[in-house]
Amino acid sequence: MPPHLRDADPGGIIESCPAARKLVHALARRLHDQGGALLAIDYGHAGGAHGDTLQAVHAHAYADPFARPGASDLTAHVDFGALAGSARSAGVHVTGPVPQGQWLVALGLASRAGALTRSAPLRADEIAAAYRRLTAPDEMGELFKVMAITAHGWPEPAGFQ
Repeated sequence: MPPHLRDADPGGIIESCPAARKLVHALARRLHDQGGALLAIDYGHAGGAHGDTLQAVHAHAYADPFARPGASDLTAHVDFGALAGSARSAGVHVTGPVPQGQWLVALGLASRAGALTRSAPLRADEIAAAYRRLTAPDEMGELFKVMAITAHGWPEPAGFQ
């Protein structure tokens, strides 16, 4: 069991994905040996979260994960803390995770949305809605996280300041 999950209450639910940790470790070893960067963006938590995040989606709606085996898409929140630990154990630098909204704003999404709105004023509402969906805390802005893994000596990735 990962160390950051060992304090779960008796009978509590923890989720662990050894295959994801193994994959990230292998990718990080490659970055260590060959140089480069990896950017991970997904919904999840920075680590240490307890509870059940298993979800199913069927026909673009939430569904019971056990109702239609093989017919629904299954997913669970990413434990970015566990993935960061796997990467660090391979000798690379990890930046983040940070909330997606914060990262996109730091990269200049507001300026880009403004430029798009000026060039397509009839789509201003659509652009504003997309901006909100990507950055607002009650939309994708907090739930989705961004983490960078880089070889040592590579520059600090943009958006993490």
